[in-house]
Amino acid sequence: MIEIIPAIDIINGKCVRLSQGDYSRKVEYGDPLDMALKFEDHGLKRLHLVDLDGAREQRLVNLRVLEQIASKTGLVIDAGGGLRSDGDVILAFESGARMVTGGSIAVKDRSLFLGWLKKYGPDKIILGADFMDGMIAVSGWEEDTSIDLMAFLEAYHAEGIRKAICTDIAMDGMLQGPSMKSYKRIKAEFGSLCLIASGGISRMEDIVNLDQAGIDGVIVGKAIYESRIPLKTLEEYILKNG
Repeated sequence: MIEIIPAIDIINGKCVRLSQGDYSRKVEYGDPLDMALKFEDHGLKRLHLVDLDGAREQRLVNLRVLEQIASKTGLVIDAGGGLRSDGDVILAFESGARMVTGGSIAVKDRSLFLGWLKKYGPDKIILGADFMDGMIAVSGWEEDTSIDLMAFLEAYHAEGIRKAICTDIAMDGMLQGPSMKSYKRIKAEFGSLCLIASGGISRMEDIVNLDQAGIDGVIVGKAIYESRIPLKTLEEYILKNG
């Protein structure tokens, strides 16, 4: 069964969602801890926590939010955004993250990211692959690159990466459905990669389709906050499918 991973994105300590990675198109949804507690109450086990201030400023900003959620819930948290040094990763783990996701750093400082992979192992280091039109984007999606998505994944898969969160920025926050073609292509090419799809999830059928396509995980954000997918529906799906 596909692993359902709710997302909490943080700006100024608040739970927010962006549309297509645009910081000017921000909607606030209140207190992150309250939302995390709701996720846990409905049987969800994981959490994708992104410090969007950190991603933009290239430093850890909202560490306190991570500490609060980790100390007051049993959610398995993967944290991303603003990780730029060995010290940042240590702080993230010490603050309660069980895994960290590196996206921009994997592009800008390959040796540093590979050092984390070697030190902590592939169960704790997740590759973040945010893309637009098949090309990698970094720094909170504000910088495009000329790096091909498939080549990027291939290079890190060869180095031992076993988990990747792939986000189609064009779909993110738009509630228009996920990039099924892209995810099927990635899974066909890298069968042993634990592929977590992100961006565009708008209804329960999207999750079912990804599940049937053999995708390992899915990140759900705005569809929950906008009540397109009630938490009760996710709870029932998890209970039914085990």
